[in-house]
Amino acid sequence: MDQELLVRQIMQEVLKNMQGVQTSSQAVETEKVTVADYPIGEKKPELIKSASGKNLDELTLEGVIDGSLTAKDFRITKETLELQAQVAESAGRGFFAVNLRRAGELIPVPDARLLEIYNALRPYRSTKAELYAIGDELINEYGAVVSGNFVKEAADIYEKRNRLKK
Repeated sequence: MDQELLVRQIMQEVLKNMQGVQTSSQAVETEKVTVADYPIGEKKPELIKSASGKNLDELTLEGVIDGSLTAKDFRITKETLELQAQVAESAGRGFFAVNLRRAGELIPVPDARLLEIYNALRPYRSTKAELYAIGDELINEYGAVVSGNFVKEAADIYEKRNRLKK
């Protein structure tokens, strides 16, 4: 079986099991928005801040050219993803809202570590213990409870399908 197809099937099974999972305990307190506020950047730009704390109107091409803005100034925040999740919920797209919140909980994880985790999740790359350790790391070090449990559930599915590293 093609590895990409296998990964898709496993992801579908894990995501199916996650439907209805809420991260309300992890939700960021922000002003509530709805689909009527979309696009937020146009209708409520004052709610959007960059990872460095800059307002949306401070993120300009001129700032990039003169060097006063860095990549961190353009990184999305958990709060912005929460606003987008609220819009998705109000539009009846609850599953998309869950995905946005899960992305939000991964914001503190360094990019290089995310790539390592992604590679570890590929079939035959990790043992069950290694994947469980990654899940624990996400939960305990980064507060990424949904994502950490997602990795552990993937490990269980890999075990059932004999897709773990021997």
